[in-house]
Amino acid sequence: MTFRDQLRFVRQNVKKNKTRLFMTVLATAMGCAFLIVLASVGFGLQKSIVDDMVGDRLVTEIEVWGVMPEGEEKVNNDLRDEHISYLKSVEHVKAVTTRNRVRQSLEPTVDGTVLTTFGAIAVDFDEESKAGMELDAGRFPQATNEIVVGYHIRKTDQQDQPQYDEVPPAKEWLGKTVRLTVKQRSADGGETSTPIEAAIVGVTKKPSKEWEEDRLLYIGSGMLDEVERITQTRLGEIREAGGNSGAPRDLAADLSQPRTYESVKVVADRLDHVKSIASEIRSKGYLNHSIVDMLEQTNLFFLIMKIGLVFVGTIAVLIASIGIFNTMTMAVTERAQDIGIMKAIGAHPSVIRRIFLLESAVIGLSGAVIGTIVSYGLSHAVNWGLPVLVKMVMDEKVPDNFVFSLIPPYLVMIACAISLGVAVLSGMRPAARATRVDVLRALRRDV
Repeated sequence: MTFRDQLRFVRQNVKKNKTRLFMTVLATAMGCAFLIVLASVGFGLQKSIVDDMVGDRLVTEIEVWGVMPEGEEKVNNDLRDEHISYLKSVEHVKAVTTRNRVRQSLEPTVDGTVLTTFGAIAVDFDEESKAGMELDAGRFPQATNEIVVGYHIRKTDQQDQPQYDEVPPAKEWLGKTVRLTVKQRSADGGETSTPIEAAIVGVTKKPSKEWEEDRLLYIGSGMLDEVERITQTRLGEIREAGGNSGAPRDLAADLSQPRTYESVKVVADRLDHVKSIASEIRSKGYLNHSIVDMLEQTNLFFLIMKIGLVFVGTIAVLIASIGIFNTMTMAVTERAQDIGIMKAIGAHPSVIRRIFLLESAVIGLSGAVIGTIVSYGLSHAVNWGLPVLVKMVMDEKVPDNFVFSLIPPYLVMIACAISLGVAVLSGMRPAARATRVDVLRALRRDV
């Protein structure tokens, strides 16, 4: 008997009892759909929490906080230009951002209004632009006397009180001139003040977290050079009376020593290159940390969660296997005469076994296909209905891109494989029983 003949025989037998077969396939489909939808919750939450809710730059950032040269036991936290040059040369590095806080207030004013800032930060705007720094309005500075201000730069400490109206937008100050005052003490204790003027050309994007405020002034390396030229100290540090440095880490009190960077971050061009970059620079002695280190633990948690959900969903498929076993057992009983005839004309027991296993596989595969279609419909319904339900019941708005249920293609393949495997296993015992049917008793319809 050829394989085509076996399929034809299975199709004829399936048509004999459509109601029982339909109910068996339906139970299998329900179990398969339950498995897929249940596991899809794990995939959806992982995507929302790990992929969507974490910004691209944050994911691809590697924070470098020191270097320990080979053969040395002490960490050098003073990263300099030669270190930055090496980091930029590493393959798949998109940008290397550096930041230094100016060590005096600069007393910024705009149109005579004193700004309540969180200080001034010196950055490399070219590298920040490559890294993905976003602006709410304006552009990045192109000249030494141009700066970018924080989104909340116009907010004052008094405006934290509830009686104040909303703070005017910072973009209204684009093109205005901010006056900075650079101070320094002389050796005899006298103090000098030197004014610097800069044009506001950009405003940073509003922080994603509601409680965060950006009241910083962002200046370029050229303006930092000008501040250091005036103070004759690194980062514009004000000397104490008598000329001693008041820096907490006793950084260079004059310009004779090279500039060091307080914050250095390497930005990879793609997420899947972060780990390789971190490993490479770590092998050169650069101590670093990235969110990928934390994501590995988070992904491990979600992996365990998804395995657990698949396991629970598999139980539903196993319950459906009881129906498959019952259906196939009934099929062997009802087709005893057909089995006897096949044996009488010389059919091998393996052929008879294969016919019943094939019928079990058809039931499992049919249930998997129907269950997959149903699960996609349920997944779309969950993603559409749950945000509405959360809004109605809890009066909370779910983020626009939040995904509760996600069905990747390999989850469908896993579910179909489980459904097909369980169906075949359920049909093995009835198929084995079919091979043991006695020919004479079968032809007398007595099994």
